Amino acid sequence: MEEINKFGVYQKRVGRKIFYFTKSAYPGFRGFDERIEREGGEEYREVRPERSKFVAAIAKGLSQSGVKRGSTVLYLGASHGYTPSFMSDIIGKEGFMFALDFAPRVVKDLVFVCERRDNMAPMLENASHPEDYQKIVPKVDVIFQDIAQRDQLKIFLDNCDMYLKPGGFGMLALKARSVDVSKKPKDVFRDVRFQLEKRIPVVDYRELDPFEKDHAFFVVKKK
Repeated sequence: MEEINKFGVYQKRVGRKIFYFTKSAYPGFRGFDERIEREGGEEYREVRPERSKFVAAIAKGLSQSGVKRGSTVLYLGASHGYTPSFMSDIIGKEGFMFALDFAPRVVKDLVFVCERRDNMAPMLENASHPEDYQKIVPKVDVIFQDIAQRDQLKIFLDNCDMYLKPGGFGMLALKARSVDVSKKPKDVFRDVRFQLEKRIPVVDYRELDPFEKDHAFFVVKKK
């Protein structure tokens, strides 16, 4: 296994095909029927970039993310817990993740994932109201957001204002069609980047085709 840019994500080449893995922080966990490989006494879980926008961005050449061993993460839009479970591997038992979603049905699945990973806590909350969980969530090293709503940029900035530490990283997986279906995705991406830059520096940007159609991935770093 070859680690990619010290992201905690590993790649394995088989012919022209590249497979992506995380080193399991909780060996024996089987949450999403992922393929498991063992190498050097370690267990690795395959993560598919078609299912994880974070790994899709890495596959597209992401240069920095802030997610590392020991990081504290606020994950907005955790859904069933697929990408959060792999990010949990990366931050390790020294780190901690607050995994938030507002849909009771998916949070039920998320709870089962968190019960097997004590560095994750599920939260049934609405990210549009970050003030509602300020008694639970401290300042964090990383905010990751994957929420397909029209006001996803405002949600991201409001949470960064309230919870991101100085020097911390924010990652926004943006779905253009959820912002404005009448505009070309590249125009939406340009507008969003302009709005972000007025508030917080953008340090990396990747479009996620062919893994995720009409999606872009922004990384910001708080001063």
